[in-house]
This record gives sequence, structure tokens and C-alpha cells, in this order.
Amino acid sequence: MTDLLPNHLGGRWQAGTGAGSVLRDPVTGEALVRVDAEGLDLAAGFAHAREVGGAALRALTYAERAALLGRVAECLQAHRADYEAIATANSGTVRSDSAIDIDGGIYTLGQYARLGAGLGERRWLPDGEPARLAKALFESQHVQVPVRGLALCINAFNFPSWGLWEKAAPALLSGVPVVVKPASATAWLTQRMVRDVVDAGLLPEGALSVVCGRPEGLLDALQPLDLLSFTGSADTAAQLRAHRAVARDSVRVNIEADSVNAAWLLPGAAGDDAVLDLLVREVVREMTVKSGQKCTAIRRIFVPAEAYDRVAGAIAARLAKTTVGNPRHPDVRMGALVSRAQWQAVQDGLARLRSEAGLLHDGAGHALVDADPAVACCVGPTLLGLRDADAGRLVHDTEVFGPVATLLPFRDTAHALDQIRRGQGSLVVSVYGADPSEVAAAALALADTHGRVHAVTPDVATLHTGHGNVMPQSLHGGPGRAGGGEELGGLRALNFYHRRSALQASRAVLDALAPR
Repeated sequence: MTDLLPNHLGGRWQAGTGAGSVLRDPVTGEALVRVDAEGLDLAAGFAHAREVGGAALRALTYAERAALLGRVAECLQAHRADYEAIATANSGTVRSDSAIDIDGGIYTLGQYARLGAGLGERRWLPDGEPARLAKALFESQHVQVPVRGLALCINAFNFPSWGLWEKAAPALLSGVPVVVKPASATAWLTQRMVRDVVDAGLLPEGALSVVCGRPEGLLDALQPLDLLSFTGSADTAAQLRAHRAVARDSVRVNIEADSVNAAWLLPGAAGDDAVLDLLVREVVREMTVKSGQKCTAIRRIFVPAEAYDRVAGAIAARLAKTTVGNPRHPDVRMGALVSRAQWQAVQDGLARLRSEAGLLHDGAGHALVDADPAVACCVGPTLLGLRDADAGRLVHDTEVFGPVATLLPFRDTAHALDQIRRGQGSLVVSVYGADPSEVAAAALALADTHGRVHAVTPDVATLHTGHGNVMPQSLHGGPGRAGGGEELGGLRALNFYHRRSALQASRAVLDALAPR
């Protein structure tokens, strides 16, 4: 019998009362651990987080809470080797992919520790300047104060470390307790990180809780002043939005959902070898890092019609060199999908896309290294192509969450913009060109339908942070089908965890609040 990972709720570690779900190594199929949340008293646990954890956090200043985040980052760094071993076993990722998740989470904590230190010894934030309401000195000052509830963070399977800390860091800095519900398939790493932080006594009791498995009535335990932050599928997001807590009690919700992200080689760069190579390298990286299991990965590639064959050949040649298989093998550069269920979902999605697009590079031709194809959840990178972009429907609507992308030609700038926007809102689009004016114009033209526009020119060839790499200093989220939410973006992330209120009073009263 595999070990059962305990949940941390109500200020104590407690096991579920059911059989639970078994987490498996996606390469070998070996049973690793079990998760279970059956029988947990969620209402009592959430009340403890609000009343005990919330009160303790709000009693601290921003600078004091920032110092806590710094100590959490140090604690995680001390256990990093353990996290890497868990990621290899439970997520099937090669070391570089594990580092993106683990180090990304630690880096995000460090960034918010530094940002919070700059907020100083205050417990609320001014929002704009005072506005005079009458001829006398009667004014309105908007303020932001920490939410008097908890933040329930429901995370996806692909980033069990970063997904935890990119939500928890700004929440804790804001003074809001966090209950994290990781995706079951990869919950081990999230649970272990929470365990290390809780056992080290770094945060006030009730400030950080973790619930693993499939708890019944998770959203039923939410109250009107709570927050819900979700990363996952658009179908699940729709169900969350329809729940009583959101629809009737107005629980504030932030959604990050499906996204058919794009890369665009501008018309003026069709004959520029340097720019074309930047596009090719980034596409291959985005298709293969974490086996394409990133919400920000490139799914559609738009190139001038005259460059279609050249780009197709260059991407296919690089993909052919990608070794796929057991992440423990030194020659493997791309590991596995997280589960057999995810492997099947990718197969189904790929079959759907192939009903209208052709094969430019067949991932099925990759022999697996040190892995049994009948057991391992490995998929070779697959490049599809559709010469008539206007005829495409599924390629603009289907996100295959794996190492799959589709190449599409365009006639001119207007045609390219029209095709990219058929994604109906995405997390990120990357633009490749050499002319700064052309790149700037393209970036602004796409800003209304993308949470982030990543512009790559030759002068930043070795400096840019990557199409799919979410930096805490920049916004993460997107309009439309991407969920309509916003995360990170530096101190902007704190807005979700604060309530804005207008204080109307004399200038003397407003001056007495705190030094401005």
C-alpha cells in the first residue's frame, strides 16, 4: 500500500477517510503515493483559516509579511533536491523542465518579498489621490484593504510548484490566508512544499492550508468575502462560475483557462535569416519544454505564405533531433506527459486537428529512450500544417495540451491579424521582426486580445525571457476564452486580494489615517 499524503486544514495535518487516488510515475507506471480528502470538515477548516490565519496576517505590516515570504523561499531552496526528485517521479519532467517549475516558484516568492519590503510599515494601501467633494475641505480618499476572507486556489497539474506560489505569494503579502487545492495527478510536490513550510513554523497558524484529492463540497464552504482563483480548463471554469458561491454570493473569482497562443513572423521578416531563426528556435522550445504542457505554449505559428515551406522544414529538422523518453536518462531532452489520461487527451486532440491539417513532422516517429511505449505517457513533438488558414476552424479553437503546434500561412498583415484573433483571446502572442516600428505597431494591434505580447527582435536575441515564460513582473492572464483573469504583474497582483473603498471625510481625518 502506498503512503497517503495528509492534508493540512484547520491548523493540523489530517488524512482523508477514503481509499484515495494513486499517483503514478508517468514513465514506469510505478505507484508513488495516494491522495484523499474524503471526510474533511471543510467548513471548519475554512473558518479556521479566515479567523485565525487571516487575523494573524492582517496584524502584520506589508514589510513583515514580505519578510515571511523571504524565509519561505529560503526554506524551499534548502529542500530543492527533494523537490526535483518528486518532479521527476510524479511529473515525468527532465531536470531543466523541473527547474522551470521549482525555481520559478522560488523566484516568484523572492520577487514578492522584495516588492513587499518596499511597501513599508503599513497595513493598507492608498488608491490614487484625494478628491475634493465640496468647497470646504471634505474629500474622498480611495483605499485598498486586505480581503477579510480566504483565497481558495485551485491549480492545474502542469506547475505544482509555480502554480502554488504565483498565487500564494501575493495573497500572503496582501494579508489573506490561502487554501490550495492542487490537481490530484501531481499533488505530491505541492503537498511536500506546504509540509516543509508548515513544519518549519514560518507562517502564522492557518495562513497556508492544502487539500489534496477530490473533496466533496469544496466550493460550498466558501463565503461571500472569500476569493476563488482557478487555473484549468474552460469547461471546469464555466462550472465554477455557475456555482452558488460565485453566482449568488459574489465570491470574487479569477480564471485562467484555455488558450490557443500564437507566434507571428512579420511580413517584413520573411527573408531575414536571423529573425526567422529566432522564431524557429522559440517554437521548438515551446513545443518541447514540459512536453508542451504549458498554458502559454505556442499552438499556432503564422508566417508569410512565401516562407511557409522554409519555416516548416526548419522546425521539423530541429524537432527531429529531440530525444523523448525516461527523464532519468542523460540523453533524453523531453520527458513524459503527466498521466495516461493526459496521454489519451493529447491523442484525441491530435486526431481532431489532423481532420483538417496535415503532418509536417510526425511525433510518432520518435523512438522512446529507456521507456516502454505501452506504459510510458510519452508523446513525440508533432508539427501540423494547413496551407489554407481561412479554411481552418479546429486549429483556432482546439488547444492540444501537449507537444503539438500548427503552421499557418497569411497573405498580408490584415490577414494575419484576422487569423490570430480567431483564437478569441489568448494568454500570450509573440511577434518576430527586425523593424522596431513594424514590431511596435503589431504589438499594439494585438494587445486588446492578449494578456501579454512578447516582441522579439535581433537586439534581444539572447536577452528575452521567452514566449511561454511567465515572469512575476508581467501580467499573466488573458481575455475571452483565456478566462478573462489577471495574475502577477508585480504589485498589480495585490489588487485581487484587496477591497477598494472610498473614505469620505475631512482632510484632517484623512491625514490621521497614516502618513501619505
